[in-house]
Amino acid sequence: MKGTFKRSPFFLALCVVVLTGCTGTNGEISKKTSSLSGTAMAEKVCSMCHGLTGESISPMFPKLAGQQKEYLKLQLTDFKGHARSDETGTQYMWGFTHLTEAQISELADYFSSQKPMKADAEAPDARGELIFRQGLPGAGVVQCNSCHGADGQGNGPFPRLAGQHAYYLIRQIKIFQQTDQRPRGALMKQVTHSLSDADAESVARYIATLGAKK
Repeated sequence: MKGTFKRSPFFLALCVVVLTGCTGTNGEISKKTSSLSGTAMAEKVCSMCHGLTGESISPMFPKLAGQQKEYLKLQLTDFKGHARSDETGTQYMWGFTHLTEAQISELADYFSSQKPMKADAEAPDARGELIFRQGLPGAGVVQCNSCHGADGQGNGPFPRLAGQHAYYLIRQIKIFQQTDQRPRGALMKQVTHSLSDADAESVARYIATLGAKK
Protein backbone atom coordinates (compact mmCIF):
# COMPACT_ATOMS: atom_id res chain seq x y z
CA MET A 1 0.00 0.00 0.00
CA LYS A 2 1.40 3.35 -0.99
CA GLY A 3 0.42 6.97 -0.59
CA THR A 4 -1.24 8.81 2.24
CA PHE A 5 -1.93 6.74 5.34
CA LYS A 6 -5.73 6.57 5.69
CA ARG A 7 -7.92 5.27 8.47
CA SER A 8 -10.53 2.85 7.14
CA PRO A 9 -13.96 2.44 8.79
CA PHE A 10 -12.74 -0.96 10.02
CA PHE A 11 -9.65 0.64 11.56
CA LEU A 12 -11.75 3.25 13.37
CA ALA A 13 -14.18 0.64 14.65
CA LEU A 14 -11.29 -1.47 15.87
CA CYS A 15 -9.83 1.47 17.75
CA VAL A 16 -13.14 2.07 19.51
CA VAL A 17 -13.21 -1.55 20.70
CA VAL A 18 -9.62 -1.49 21.88
CA LEU A 19 -9.92 1.86 23.60
CA THR A 20 -12.97 0.67 25.49
CA GLY A 21 -10.83 -2.04 27.02
CA CYS A 22 -7.88 0.24 27.68
CA THR A 23 -9.59 3.18 29.31
CA GLY A 24 -9.41 3.81 33.04
CA THR A 25 -8.00 6.38 35.41
CA ASN A 26 -4.37 6.34 36.45
CA GLY A 27 -5.51 5.70 40.01
CA GLU A 28 -7.43 2.61 38.89
CA ILE A 29 -4.36 1.33 37.07
CA SER A 30 -2.22 1.78 40.18
CA LYS A 31 -4.71 -0.20 42.27
CA LYS A 32 -4.80 -3.00 39.72
CA THR A 33 -1.04 -3.32 39.47
CA SER A 34 0.35 -2.57 42.92
CA SER A 35 0.32 -6.17 44.17
CA LEU A 36 0.70 -8.08 40.91
CA SER A 37 3.81 -9.84 39.68
CA GLY A 38 5.13 -8.64 36.34
CA THR A 39 3.82 -11.74 34.58
CA ALA A 40 0.36 -11.40 36.12
CA MET A 41 0.33 -7.71 35.19
CA ALA A 42 1.22 -8.54 31.60
CA GLU A 43 -1.61 -11.06 31.41
CA LYS A 44 -4.31 -9.11 33.27
CA VAL A 45 -3.54 -5.48 32.44
CA CYS A 46 -1.02 -5.00 29.62
CA SER A 47 -2.75 -7.58 27.41
CA MET A 48 -5.83 -5.34 27.15
CA CYS A 49 -3.93 -3.00 24.82
CA HIS A 50 -0.81 -4.90 23.75
CA GLY A 51 -2.17 -8.45 23.45
CA LEU A 52 -1.41 -11.45 25.63
CA THR A 53 1.93 -12.12 23.93
CA GLY A 54 2.62 -8.50 23.02
CA GLU A 55 1.28 -8.93 19.47
CA SER A 56 -1.12 -5.97 19.62
CA ILE A 57 -3.98 -5.75 17.15
CA SER A 58 -4.54 -2.01 17.17
CA PRO A 59 -1.84 0.10 15.47
CA MET A 60 -2.40 2.72 18.17
CA PHE A 61 -0.57 0.47 20.63
CA PRO A 62 2.94 -0.83 19.90
CA LYS A 63 3.74 -4.48 19.57
CA LEU A 64 5.97 -5.60 22.44
CA ALA A 65 6.55 -9.22 21.42
CA GLY A 66 10.27 -9.96 21.30
CA GLN A 67 11.17 -6.36 22.10
CA GLN A 68 14.63 -5.67 23.52
CA LYS A 69 14.64 -6.20 27.29
CA GLU A 70 16.86 -3.22 28.05
CA TYR A 71 14.70 -0.93 25.94
CA LEU A 72 11.53 -2.10 27.71
CA LYS A 73 13.07 -1.49 31.13
CA LEU A 74 14.13 2.03 30.15
CA GLN A 75 10.70 2.93 28.77
CA LEU A 76 8.84 1.51 31.78
CA THR A 77 11.15 3.49 34.04
CA ASP A 78 10.33 6.65 32.09
CA PHE A 79 6.60 5.99 32.35
CA LYS A 80 6.94 5.31 36.07
CA GLY A 81 8.66 8.66 36.58
CA HIS A 82 6.41 10.53 34.10
CA ALA A 83 9.49 11.39 32.06
CA ARG A 84 7.94 10.12 28.83
CA SER A 85 5.12 12.54 28.16
CA ASP A 86 3.81 11.81 24.67
CA GLU A 87 0.02 12.02 24.54
CA THR A 88 -0.75 8.30 24.38
CA GLY A 89 1.81 7.52 27.06
CA THR A 90 0.28 10.14 29.33
CA GLN A 91 -3.21 8.78 28.78
CA TYR A 92 -2.50 5.08 29.22
CA MET A 93 0.82 4.64 30.98
CA TRP A 94 1.17 7.34 33.62
CA GLY A 95 -0.80 5.23 36.09
CA PHE A 96 2.21 2.95 36.52
CA THR A 97 3.96 5.21 39.03
CA HIS A 98 4.00 2.43 41.64
CA LEU A 99 5.86 -0.10 39.53
CA THR A 100 8.69 -1.69 41.49
CA GLU A 101 12.06 -2.50 40.02
CA ALA A 102 11.11 -6.18 40.24
CA GLN A 103 7.87 -5.61 38.32
CA ILE A 104 9.68 -3.63 35.64
CA SER A 105 12.26 -6.39 35.24
CA GLU A 106 9.57 -9.10 35.15
CA LEU A 107 7.52 -7.22 32.55
CA ALA A 108 10.61 -6.72 30.40
CA ASP A 109 11.47 -10.41 30.78
CA TYR A 110 7.95 -11.46 29.85
CA PHE A 111 7.60 -9.47 26.64
CA SER A 112 11.20 -9.80 25.47
CA SER A 113 10.93 -13.60 25.73
CA GLN A 114 7.89 -13.83 23.43
CA LYS A 115 8.21 -14.79 19.77
CA PRO A 116 9.22 -11.65 17.84
CA MET A 117 6.42 -9.50 16.46
CA LYS A 118 4.98 -10.67 13.15
CA ALA A 119 5.72 -8.69 10.01
CA ASP A 120 3.27 -7.11 7.60
CA ALA A 121 2.70 -9.31 4.57
CA GLU A 122 2.69 -6.42 2.10
CA ALA A 123 5.48 -5.99 -0.45
CA PRO A 124 8.45 -3.97 0.87
CA ASP A 125 8.61 -0.27 0.04
CA ALA A 126 11.70 0.35 -2.12
CA ARG A 127 12.18 3.94 -0.97
CA GLY A 128 11.77 2.84 2.62
CA GLU A 129 14.36 0.11 2.20
CA LEU A 130 16.82 2.66 0.81
CA ILE A 131 16.35 4.90 3.85
CA PHE A 132 16.56 1.99 6.29
CA ARG A 133 19.74 0.53 4.78
CA GLN A 134 21.56 3.55 3.35
CA GLY A 135 19.94 6.62 4.84
CA LEU A 136 19.73 9.94 3.00
CA PRO A 137 23.26 11.36 3.34
CA GLY A 138 22.39 14.54 1.47
CA ALA A 139 19.65 15.30 3.99
CA GLY A 140 21.63 14.22 7.04
CA VAL A 141 19.47 11.15 7.65
CA VAL A 142 21.51 8.21 8.94
CA GLN A 143 20.48 4.68 7.95
CA CYS A 144 18.20 3.05 10.53
CA ASN A 145 20.09 -0.24 10.60
CA SER A 146 23.17 1.43 12.08
CA CYS A 147 21.42 1.45 15.48
CA HIS A 148 18.45 -0.90 15.12
CA GLY A 149 20.28 -3.82 13.52
CA ALA A 150 20.65 -5.17 10.00
CA ASP A 151 17.14 -6.59 10.07
CA GLY A 152 15.56 -4.18 12.54
CA GLN A 153 15.95 -6.61 15.44
CA GLY A 154 17.16 -3.92 17.82
CA ASN A 155 20.12 -3.88 20.19
CA GLY A 156 19.93 -3.20 23.92
CA PRO A 157 18.56 0.34 24.39
CA PHE A 158 17.73 0.55 20.68
CA PRO A 159 14.30 -1.03 20.14
CA ARG A 160 13.30 -3.81 17.83
CA LEU A 161 11.49 -2.20 14.89
CA ALA A 162 10.99 -5.21 12.61
CA GLY A 163 7.30 -6.02 12.31
CA GLN A 164 6.09 -2.99 14.26
CA HIS A 165 2.86 -1.29 13.17
CA ALA A 166 3.63 1.24 10.42
CA TYR A 167 1.07 3.67 11.83
CA TYR A 168 2.73 3.56 15.26
CA LEU A 169 6.18 4.11 13.74
CA ILE A 170 4.98 7.10 11.71
CA ARG A 171 3.46 8.65 14.81
CA GLN A 172 6.68 8.16 16.80
CA ILE A 173 8.76 9.78 14.07
CA LYS A 174 6.47 12.82 14.30
CA ILE A 175 6.88 12.93 18.07
CA PHE A 176 10.66 12.86 17.72
CA GLN A 177 10.60 15.54 15.02
CA GLN A 178 8.16 17.96 16.59
CA THR A 179 8.41 17.58 20.37
CA ASP A 180 10.68 16.84 23.31
CA GLN A 181 8.25 14.36 24.83
CA ARG A 182 10.63 11.42 24.59
CA PRO A 183 13.49 12.03 27.06
CA ARG A 184 15.78 9.46 25.46
CA GLY A 185 15.03 10.68 21.95
CA ALA A 186 17.82 13.18 21.33
CA LEU A 187 19.54 10.93 18.80
CA MET A 188 16.29 10.12 17.01
CA LYS A 189 15.37 13.79 16.90
CA GLN A 190 18.66 14.49 15.18
CA VAL A 191 18.28 11.58 12.74
CA THR A 192 14.67 12.28 11.75
CA HIS A 193 14.60 16.08 11.77
CA SER A 194 14.80 16.39 7.96
CA LEU A 195 12.78 13.30 7.07
CA SER A 196 9.80 14.30 4.92
CA ASP A 197 6.30 13.02 5.63
CA ALA A 198 6.45 10.82 2.53
CA ASP A 199 9.83 9.36 3.50
CA ALA A 200 8.70 8.78 7.10
CA GLU A 201 5.76 6.79 5.77
CA SER A 202 7.93 4.85 3.32
CA VAL A 203 10.50 3.77 5.90
CA ALA A 204 7.78 2.89 8.41
CA ARG A 205 6.00 0.73 5.85
CA TYR A 206 9.25 -1.00 4.95
CA ILE A 207 10.12 -1.70 8.60
CA ALA A 208 6.66 -3.20 9.14
CA THR A 209 7.48 -5.88 6.52
CA LEU A 210 10.69 -7.05 8.22
CA GLY A 211 10.79 -10.31 10.17
CA ALA A 212 8.60 -13.42 10.09
CA LYS A 213 5.38 -12.88 8.14
CA LYS A 214 1.91 -13.13 9.63
